[in-house]
Amino acid sequence: MAALIGWLARPLAQRLDQPPSSLLELLETDSTVGSGVLPKVPPVADHVPLEIRVGLVSQSPITAFRPGPNVLCRNQNGSVIPSQQLGKRIASSTPQEIHCSGGPVQINQHHYRGEVSLVKSQGDWLPVVSLDLETYVASVVGAEMPSHWHQEALKAQAVAARSYAMAHLARPATTAYHLGDTTRWQVFAGEKSTTQASHSATRETRGMILSYGGGIVESLYASNAQVSAEAHGHLGASMSQTGAQQLARQGLPFNAILGRYYAGASLARLTWHDQ
Repeated sequence: MAALIGWLARPLAQRLDQPPSSLLELLETDSTVGSGVLPKVPPVADHVPLEIRVGLVSQSPITAFRPGPNVLCRNQNGSVIPSQQLGKRIASSTPQEIHCSGGPVQINQHHYRGEVSLVKSQGDWLPVVSLDLETYVASVVGAEMPSHWHQEALKAQAVAARSYAMAHLARPATTAYHLGDTTRWQVFAGEKSTTQASHSATRETRGMILSYGGGIVESLYASNAQVSAEAHGHLGASMSQTGAQQLARQGLPFNAILGRYYAGASLARLTWHDQ
């Protein structure tokens, strides 16, 4: 299994969509996650400014779009779209893009924070939200695991979700977004799935990912061992979410839980260095 993780590890992109002032760096620990020794990797002290673009595939077609009171929506040329014309513009069949920023928006009864782009080619409008990586992870944790589950299981989920997201930052799904919001990738439901427990699990593991051979582990996971084996068995490592909950209830910390499923990987943390 350890050898197969290398196949899943993706190199860190040397250029992000918005070129940073410095390169993102991965710092591996001396011990592997599965060694039985707790790795001394504290959460990142400073915020790592990473933005991720999520294609809201589950919200296409758009049946309702309501920007917040301070949100400005603009055409591709930068001109502001008056609020009374926004509905007509969305109803248009002309290929175009609309960019909205300045506050939360509601799309099909779901609330999202971050900058939202509405992209239309030949089919339906596709909403794409750009938001901070840690804000994204908190929503994914709340969507992928019940928030009343053990905190160590939620923390393991946060690391797996962040590592999976980083793999797609390195290799985006499309030119429009890094990854989608459905189970085809990992579930993201915006504010709806963000809870106090998911925030806590994200904060306590801030910046932590899984690394193998200097690359980012695309940390696959599924609801239980059977689904995990059926969906990902041919690829190698995959975490059972119910299995993670059982291990957490037995007293295992999140890093030991990750070690059970991603043997050979190391915990790593994201750091930001000014040039």
